[in-house]
Amino acid sequence: MPTVIQRRALVALSATLLAAASGSLPSRAQGDVPPDTPEYPLAVAPAADGALLCADRVLPGLWRIADGKATVFFHGSKKFRTPLNAVRTVAIAPDGTVWAGDPATRDIHRIAADGTATPLTGGKIGIPIDIAVDSRGTLFVSDLETQRVWRVEAGATEPKELAVLAAPRGLFVDAQDRLWAVAASGDAPLVRITAGATVEPVVKSRAFQFPHDVVVTADGTAYVSDNYAVAVWKVAPDGSVSTWLSGAPLAGPVGLAIRGDRILVADPKARNVFEVDADGKATPLLPAPRGPAGS
Repeated sequence: MPTVIQRRALVALSATLLAAASGSLPSRAQGDVPPDTPEYPLAVAPAADGALLCADRVLPGLWRIADGKATVFFHGSKKFRTPLNAVRTVAIAPDGTVWAGDPATRDIHRIAADGTATPLTGGKIGIPIDIAVDSRGTLFVSDLETQRVWRVEAGATEPKELAVLAAPRGLFVDAQDRLWAVAASGDAPLVRITAGATVEPVVKSRAFQFPHDVVVTADGTAYVSDNYAVAVWKVAPDGSVSTWLSGAPLAGPVGLAIRGDRILVADPKARNVFEVDADGKATPLLPAPRGPAGS
């Protein structure tokens, strides 16, 4: 039986998909989103050239953000079950390969420089919420539908079960190639998963309201985005939790990434991507929209 938070997560995702299909998600036609700006940014990934790739559920597709400007990197179709129609996440492998997770096609896709999208597993992943890649090119995918984290070895196409988690969401591979995962409705909402598939609790209490994503700095400090709390939490190496960033300019932080010594935050409600320094100062990377996005 799904827990309350598991049901909330599935209902929220279903509502987003239905809203997009009915046209009730934010739209440039409403006049409140500047041109060439993401409307519903859910995830962000830094590229080797300093640019960012941003997954936009409403575009739908991927933006490239550089020097305060966004240009379309991949434009998906509005037709359901086509690549990136319901894009949720984006990741860039060490070799530069771009991967995007898409519940509409139940798969993750390799996005080539020529604008083609190639499915990896043949639709064998249910609702891919996040992707992480280790130094060897192994892919890890959190699947909200099956409550699993899948592993796909470099060069392979068959997903293998790595772990069962309650409402798995954000994934991150740290500098030691350790996989971290958010288990949104578990008693241990932040865990590490070993290569041998052992799940090691990091946060052992329900310290968050509705956690989404996680990143980890070189010293072992983790940061967790929380849409309901409108916050980013700081988790010390000993597992203790404190508030790191809260409230404006954030409106509903979701996707996290690290670029250098800064943390990147994709916020669909603020319709922006923020870069946050060590002191917790958040700077928007794009022109501000004229109004907040819907829930």
